[in-house]
Amino acid sequence: MSVSHRDLDPDRTTDVEDVTNAKEELIKHCEEMWKDMEECQNKLSLVGTETLTESNARLSLLVMQMKCLTAELSQWQKETPEVLPLNEEFLLSLGKKEFQKLRHDLELVLSTIQSKNEKLKEDLEREQLWLDEQQQVLESLTALQNESEGRSVTVSESRVFNELKTKLRDVKEYKEKLLLTLSEFLEDHFPLPDRNVKKKKKNIPESTIHLITLHEILEILLNRLFDVPHDPYVKISDSFWPPYIELLLRNGIALRHPEDPTRIRLEAFHQ
Repeated sequence: MSVSHRDLDPDRTTDVEDVTNAKEELIKHCEEMWKDMEECQNKLSLVGTETLTESNARLSLLVMQMKCLTAELSQWQKETPEVLPLNEEFLLSLGKKEFQKLRHDLELVLSTIQSKNEKLKEDLEREQLWLDEQQQVLESLTALQNESEGRSVTVSESRVFNELKTKLRDVKEYKEKLLLTLSEFLEDHFPLPDRNVKKKKKNIPESTIHLITLHEILEILLNRLFDVPHDPYVKISDSFWPPYIELLLRNGIALRHPEDPTRIRLEAFHQ
């Protein structure tokens, strides 16, 4: 009889159901036996709870363990376990179930591998496109370099030096002009606080701290930014007027240290 005929045989289906029912009954019976054994063991453990002397405590414990094991052995000897009918049709049914489970697992693995391959393929295409673009840029730059090298233009070194010197002088003059204009603007619009203004509390003595101007604060921050670029933060001293510090922070001109609020630095606008 072929496998297809066996699958359609009603007697075979009945045998499988009988095996399943027998298996469930056997499991249920084993669970009941286990509960009975636990109850017996608990009763045996409660026997002889009287206080033992140190000399015979170990012997009494061994005797109790021997009684428990003897009772468990006797109980197992009385029981006759039922053997499942492992005939050809039952083994064939189990084999089919295991094969279907294995097939399902392999299909999941195949689907995962295919998804990874698709992602790798997309990454490869994207990287190849980027490589082609970079190759085109490199070819363009190489062509420009060859073209510039092919030009034979003789320029006097003294003339180039004089032009650079003139440009440098113009830049310095423009820098001085900007600094002067900035200083005048800050002095006109951001003067130091008037010390003659009455205090809110008359019992507070007049401070002897010498406050510096906003222009000086900006100069300190700017010098620190260019002299020590790896650590551009400046400690806020008592000579810094707090309203000016708040003005710089609110307008994004200065930034506070993320871990030390008493240190600030100038925003790197040149970057």
